[in-house]
Order: sequence, then structure tokens, then C-alpha cells
Amino acid sequence: MLQKFFKYHGAGNDFLLADNRDGYLSLSADQIRHLCDRHTGFGADGVMLLEKSDKRDFRMVFYNPDGSGGMMCGNGGRCVVAFAADLGVVSGNFPIEFDAPDGRHTAIIASMARRSAIKPAEGAALIRLKMNDVSGVSLYPEDQACFLDTGTRHLVKFVHGLDEYPVFQEGSLLRNDPRFAPLGTNVDFVEPITPATPGEAQGDNGNLLRIRTFEKGVENETLACGTGIVAAAVAACFKGISPEVSTDGRVSYDIQASISNLTVDFVPEGKGPDFKARDIWLTGPAVFIGTVECFL
Repeated sequence: MLQKFFKYHGAGNDFLLADNRDGYLSLSADQIRHLCDRHTGFGADGVMLLEKSDKRDFRMVFYNPDGSGGMMCGNGGRCVVAFAADLGVVSGNFPIEFDAPDGRHTAIIASMARRSAIKPAEGAALIRLKMNDVSGVSLYPEDQACFLDTGTRHLVKFVHGLDEYPVFQEGSLLRNDPRFAPLGTNVDFVEPITPATPGEAQGDNGNLLRIRTFEKGVENETLACGTGIVAAAVAACFKGISPEVSTDGRVSYDIQASISNLTVDFVPEGKGPDFKARDIWLTGPAVFIGTVECFL
């Protein structure tokens, strides 16, 4: 069967997407690994299927490049919303709701490049994606790290000298650390950028956090990880790293990934073991790259 895939990236996190509303496409782990291989396949950080949903606008099915699934992907969530708009499944004139591995999500298309049902958008869309609330942050003082679940498990480690930091070596060790067995964890290395002058904010929405992520399933560093970016912002708030604070009590952080800046905003509640983050939104780009066809 000849199958068409559409390639998108969200902040450098790239995915192969297919329209599976008819339900005919079923991918094996071997097929997913082949598609995502950057030498013998088309290359991607994951594969997503857009499927019908009985209650929402559509359903997002996500697979890691090793063929595993069952978790949320924040950058993938923004890309699948842009894909749905390109297909004409949804419109940017109202909130979009879809099912994902971790439950229901809402998205808003803040801006969309020219599009049609035939030809995907040219340029970047700006997608605002609502993530699941976070309750429960575990502190690992010996690692200067926090562990939390933002739809996917993350260990957020605060470091200095991020550019030279051994992300692959330490990420590999922590990803397989027995403390996080048997599921393992993604590992985010985060460096807060403190304003040079007191009261001076870095970025448009508060102090800037820089991030590099080692992703399980990819088993390597990726250019960005949406659930990791959310985890970095929530962990920073939990640790008392100053955000931008709005008059309604919402906080926000600008997050600098390898090639894009994103924003995370939410409402924090409580402190210490009672800390929670609710009404979390991740805002960032989704970019159409091109199409590929292959026999499956």
C-alpha cells in the first residue's frame, strides 16, 4: 500500500503525520523504526496518526521512533493541530479539542499561515496548546533535580554551562537510573538566565530558561521536547525561580530550545508537597516541511 506522510516540526522536534480517519493504517514497531531512521528511512523524532474521535474534533496517536507509544508529546500536539487545520478538519476560529494518549486537550491557533485542504500551510503556525495539570513534584536534591509527569515522565536537572554540558552521557545514565525504573524518564537540563539588572526581565514574558533534553524512545538529545519544556517551567516555579507574574495570578516563562523560543504559562497553587500547576498552556510554532510517500 502506498502511504503518504506529511512532515512537520515543532521547535525542531520533527514528526511524520498521516491522515488515518478511515482507520485503514496500522503501523508495526518495525515500520515506525524504519520510517524514523535518519539514514535508511525519512527521519523523524516520532510518527503521529490523526484519527476520528467520537467526542472531539480528532484523536492523536503518537509513536516514538523506537516504536513505543502511550505518551503525550507537546510539540507533536501542536503539529497535529496544524495538520488538522491543513486538512480542513478544524478551523482556527474557535477552540479545538482532541484526544491524546494522556486524555483530552484544547488548542487555539493563534496565527496560521496561508492554507487550504489541498496544500498545507506555507510557513509557521503559532499554536497554543493546553496541557494536563501537574500535581506532585518530587525533589532530588543530590542531583539538583525535580521529577514530574506532564503527560510524559521528566527529570528536570538545573545546571550551569548548558552549552558545554554532557547531555548525551548524563542523560543516558539518568534516563536508565533504577530510581525511575521500569518506565524510565526523559531528562531535561535547564539553565536559568538571570537578568543582568534587578527588575530587568529577559525575554517578553519573564526570566528566560534555556533547555536541552535527552528523550527516551529517541535515546538521544532532540532539538526540543514540548512536555519537557512544560516540565522545566513547572519545576522552575516549584524551585522558586522568578517568573513573569500577571495581575490574575498566572505565571509565565520564556523557554529557549535549540532553534526556537516557546512560552509556558499556568496558575501555581500551594508550596512544597502541596504544589500544583493548573491551566497550563504551551505556546510555540508548528511548521510544515513537506510530504513523502512510501510502500508499507
